[in-house]
Amino acid sequence: MSEHHHKHEHEHEHGGLKEGIVKIVAASLLLIVAVVLDKSLNLKTWQALLVFLVPYLIVGFETLHEALESLLEGEALDEDFLMSIATIGALAIGFLPGAEPQFAEAVFVMLFFQVGELFEGIAEGRSRKSISHLMDMRPDSANVEREGRVVSVSPEEVCPGEVIVVRPGDKVPMDGIVIEGRSTLDTKALTGESLPREVEEDNEIMSGCVNLSGVLRVKVLKPFGESTAAKILELVENAASSKSYSESFITRFAKVYTPVVVALAVLLAVVPVLLGGHFATWLYRALMFLVVSCPCALVISVPLSFFGGIGGASRHGVLVKGANRLEDLSRLGTVVFDKTGTLTEGVFEVSAVHPETVSATELLHMAAHVERFSTHPIAVSLKEAYREEDDDCNVENVEEVAGHGIKAVVNGHSVCVGNVRMMESIGAGWHDCGETGTIAHVAIDGRYEGHIVISDRMKSDAVDAVKALRSAGVSRLEMLTGDAEAVGKAVAESLGLDGYHAGLLPADKVSHVERLLSEQPLGSVLAFVGDGINDAPVLARADLGIAMGGLGSDAAIEAADIVLMDDKPSKIARAVRIARKTVRIANENTYFAIGVKLLVLLLAAAGLATMWMAVFADVGVTVLAVLNAMRTLR
Repeated sequence: MSEHHHKHEHEHEHGGLKEGIVKIVAASLLLIVAVVLDKSLNLKTWQALLVFLVPYLIVGFETLHEALESLLEGEALDEDFLMSIATIGALAIGFLPGAEPQFAEAVFVMLFFQVGELFEGIAEGRSRKSISHLMDMRPDSANVEREGRVVSVSPEEVCPGEVIVVRPGDKVPMDGIVIEGRSTLDTKALTGESLPREVEEDNEIMSGCVNLSGVLRVKVLKPFGESTAAKILELVENAASSKSYSESFITRFAKVYTPVVVALAVLLAVVPVLLGGHFATWLYRALMFLVVSCPCALVISVPLSFFGGIGGASRHGVLVKGANRLEDLSRLGTVVFDKTGTLTEGVFEVSAVHPETVSATELLHMAAHVERFSTHPIAVSLKEAYREEDDDCNVENVEEVAGHGIKAVVNGHSVCVGNVRMMESIGAGWHDCGETGTIAHVAIDGRYEGHIVISDRMKSDAVDAVKALRSAGVSRLEMLTGDAEAVGKAVAESLGLDGYHAGLLPADKVSHVERLLSEQPLGSVLAFVGDGINDAPVLARADLGIAMGGLGSDAAIEAADIVLMDDKPSKIARAVRIARKTVRIANENTYFAIGVKLLVLLLAAAGLATMWMAVFADVGVTVLAVLNAMRTLR
């Protein structure tokens, strides 16, 4: 979009909208007065010009100024320059021998051009409002505890580790963990969900939420610049500047199309005259050519469609990092899911204990002590199942074996907790229990002593997500997981997925995605949906990376192209529908604008078009295209 549009965007945000309306109304009234005076007083050509110049300059001065600036900067072929040349030509045509004055038409063309600009401003304002709810999440201050009292400071001044107080009605300024208090949070700005979320001690909370009821004391986990609210705002701001493929095409098209039409207009004014045509007639047709040639409808409406689509998606808790990503989403053909934290809750709990020679309690006791220092979800679930950690047991030589498990010495006994590979590596036998879930095998002093089954809960909307994606036309749904074969199979079958691969390391996931990419039909897009730090490489490798933003790791969110703020996979299908609607509207505008312009250009060349038709082909089409683009906001 031209500097002119950026300038207008800035003006409309700062009261320029009202000024534009005043100019249009004043110029319209003065145009009527000028027409009445011209007809009733039978003014001479130069007198009529002076009368019509008043409304012309009121409504067109800014466009003329912009055109001059563009000319001086070497960017002459923009819409301001074309409008200026066409209207100045129309004002001058009346002074040619045997030509009819076109003063009223010249003023009207400029007037209608400004009406189009006004509509653009209103539409951009509405687009910004669709995203502005995100700006509401930016906290103005943070109440931090310092030296025994609570002081209000800018969120940028609060350091990780400090304690902030969040009162009812306050926005949560920083990401942190609740250390005291209970409350409900309004997470609408983050997730698009209307239901409040209950929080209590030890719960993590994200910046940008609004505290509704109780007072919370929160220990800050991240500096403000790395907080959820700050990152979301940055994502949306960057998204608006990332062009879609359609926008890039329109920019390239306008660069070629406009100079070609200008050259044709010059030829139209000169060649027929050399062949004996009437100069005023052919100059008038050439001027119509210039008015019609303005690519405003395309240059304005297509980016506006995508801007609206990004805003619409954000209202539903789906952040899209750019118009090109929204366009990719509209062509989604394959979706590959991670399992844990994506299709399942990622909340593990011990569901069964199968000891061999020791008791179930002793088996849990040994396993929990070995996992004491690990933060892995499996380890956490084992520690939750055996809470008597402070039983004076001596745990030493803890060693994590990548891809196998953990071993340690507990009260002088060598204890290994891990998968089948670990049991095989130490020469301990193991039993195939045939149960669904993650199996932690336990060996003490090299002898197999049993296994513990740890299960993960399916997300409540996982089944709906798969059904919705199928109905949205996604042809292939697969799952890649680092979990055991039995677990992967059970989840894939319960959801009705087309395929799954289990027991994968991060590098294996990338290999599988590369294989699927090579099998993709031309023009179809593959998305990977994940949440963990180990998903960052495969999120970056897929055509489209979709990350869980609520519980997902920072690395995953950074690597992804789309972020689901409430961790609900069912939101993907909604985002696909929004993307397809956006692309459809952008295409409608492109075909409509080019079609009408070509038709009127042909009519103008044949002498069958009027200046009013030319005005409709430019400004009328622009207004209709902008109104159509605004449908993406719904």
